[in-house]
Amino acid sequence: MEQRPLGRTGLRVSALGFGCGDVGGLIVRGTPAERERAVARAVEAGINYFDTAASYGDGESERNLGRTLKALGLRPYVGTKFRIDPTERDTGAAVARSLEASLARLGMDGVDLLQLHNVIVREDGAPAPGRGLPASRVLGEVLPALDALRRQGKIRFAGITALGDTGAVREVLDAGVVDTAQVCLNLLNPSAAVGVPAGFPAPDFGRLLDRARQRGVGAINIRVLAGGALSGTEERHAIAMPRVAPIASGADYAADVERARRLRPLVEKGYVDDLMEASIRFALASDAMSTVLVGYSTFEHLERAITVVEKGPLPPPALDLLNGLWAELAREPR
Repeated sequence: MEQRPLGRTGLRVSALGFGCGDVGGLIVRGTPAERERAVARAVEAGINYFDTAASYGDGESERNLGRTLKALGLRPYVGTKFRIDPTERDTGAAVARSLEASLARLGMDGVDLLQLHNVIVREDGAPAPGRGLPASRVLGEVLPALDALRRQGKIRFAGITALGDTGAVREVLDAGVVDTAQVCLNLLNPSAAVGVPAGFPAPDFGRLLDRARQRGVGAINIRVLAGGALSGTEERHAIAMPRVAPIASGADYAADVERARRLRPLVEKGYVDDLMEASIRFALASDAMSTVLVGYSTFEHLERAITVVEKGPLPPPALDLLNGLWAELAREPR
């Protein structure tokens, strides 16, 4: 599998990453045998980055990932995440506590990447009340706390989730002190990679991937399948999260599924087998993207993703068709 630079870290990570979250659910709710089979196959295929978080499955993702890697005798790159309560007064202590709890669940002495899971907002308000941290606090409190953990040898690199107010996210990236950013990118919101037409029905991330590249920040693609909406159906796999709240796309999952159906000409014209393939290959078209995370419900989902990544980025005619389809979405009445 293709290995890409993770920004300026010096690490090279697989173009396809292993998402260990709730949406796919394999690591959170799969059986030990299912988890071990999938993780072993992933590593065999060249996948070397596994992404988890303290909040996934209320800690079960970290526990199960740690158990699985120990059972298989594997140690790929592992990244996890933490959230800070905005009312917390001692940010450094809160970050350290979260990491220690994560390490205990993972059964590890340290992780390769520790990432802020909160959205980043302006000083004058938050788009997600109760969860957002102002950019000044991220720069003045969170990142110094991460640097202290790095000096202790408990983490190698520090990252953010590039959600919230795009201007505030840019402010953090421009400071030159974060190593990675989790960037939301898919066919329902391509704005982190390309310019979108006026009236496009999604928040505008203002080509954040360009900003990440300029600052030497490794970009990690999240929600590449829009939580599963790009399957074109509202049905969910039995092991997957029963309901998915969209991130930076439609008002609800049903709206995302309906909008995804407007992109079917990509399939009908033979560029791809399905829209999930199209979205992964679209994300891979940017050389600023280090790794594309996919969450799996089954071993077959993993195999399909491996096959898709091996096809490489979408061809230029498919991208041209997408631009026309996005323009149509922007013209639709709301």
